[in-house]
Parts: sequence; C-alpha cells; structure tokens
Amino acid sequence: MSQEYQPPADNTPAVTTSTVEVAASHRSHFLREIVETVLLTVAIFLLVNAATGRFRIEGASMEPNLHDSEYVLIDKVSYRLHAPERGDIIVFERQGNERDYIKRIIGLPGDTVQISGGRVLVNGIALDEPYLNQATHTDIPAWQVEEGRYFVMGDNRNNSSDSRAFGSIPLKDIVGRAWLVYWPPSDWAAVPHHTYAAVQAQ
Repeated sequence: MSQEYQPPADNTPAVTTSTVEVAASHRSHFLREIVETVLLTVAIFLLVNAATGRFRIEGASMEPNLHDSEYVLIDKVSYRLHAPERGDIIVFERQGNERDYIKRIIGLPGDTVQISGGRVLVNGIALDEPYLNQATHTDIPAWQVEEGRYFVMGDNRNNSSDSRAFGSIPLKDIVGRAWLVYWPPSDWAAVPHHTYAAVQAQ
C-alpha cells in the first residue's frame, strides 16, 4: 500500500515574537551601558580637569628640587579651602606674560622679608632652608609684604627671577599648589613643600 510523501521535519526552532523582543532589549541595554560609560568618562575628565592642572617646568630656577622639562600636576582646589602657606611651591600667572611661573612662597601677607649675609629672614627670624644647595648671594633690605599678596622665590636663588625682581604677587594670580612630578617617570615624586616651624611660632 503506497504512503503519501511526508516532507522531513523542520527542527529549526521558530523565532517567536518574544525572542525578538528579548534580543532587542539586550541590544538596547548594551547601547545604554556604552552611553553611560562614555558620559561617566567625560564627567570624570571634566571634574579632574577642573580640580587639577598641568605645568611644564622651564629653566633651572627651582633646582635642585625641580628640574627643567619636568611636568607637574597642580592642585587647584586646596586654596579654595585655605590660604596659601609659607613654604608652599605654587604655580602662578604674571600679567603680561604668556607662560606661568613656579616658585616657593617665602613671605605671607604682612610678613617682613629680608636677605642678609646669605640668609633669608622673615619677621626677623632666619629661615631653615634645607632644600637649598647654595647661599643667596644678593642681599635685599627689609620688604613688608602687602595684604593679599605673597613674596615668592625660586630655590635656585642665584638664578631665579622672582619677587626680588617683580615684587609680590596677588592671591588672584595663583593657579594652584604644585602637587606631583609625573613626567618623566624616572622623576616621579611628590613636590617638596616645606614648613618653617620657628616662623610659625611667632
């Protein structure tokens, strides 16, 4: 007895509407995660860029502690929370100059700064300056730092253009506190700020 021809069974699973919806949902979820990651990355970049800066050292005015062509990260937030402190190494602008400067704060508003016999005196007290490798050759008479301004000097005292040449600097010109040497990698180190306990005790 002849049998009717039966086509082979199709074992391919049927694509249901629910399967298509699940695939579309996965794609949507994946795209959303990509967008969220990109937005988070941009937000972090903007936040870090607002809180920090980058500065390239040019010249030898901060030798022996900071060197020509090193790159330094700048903390731009600290001075929104407290005033600059004596011994801080800062980056600041100078009106009429295209590039910024990096120096150490020696005199605070109201301080009297003097250089005599190769020593720096603040309010009549000789500073302990272990970060120097040479004495300061040129004396200067007593200089009273104006309110709202800061007297800055390079650590390489005999090869630095600083407040001895252009006067004290206003707070508004300070970009931030130098924080970290990050390039070249071999020079990686925290920037060497200093505290003058004897002066603070006055």
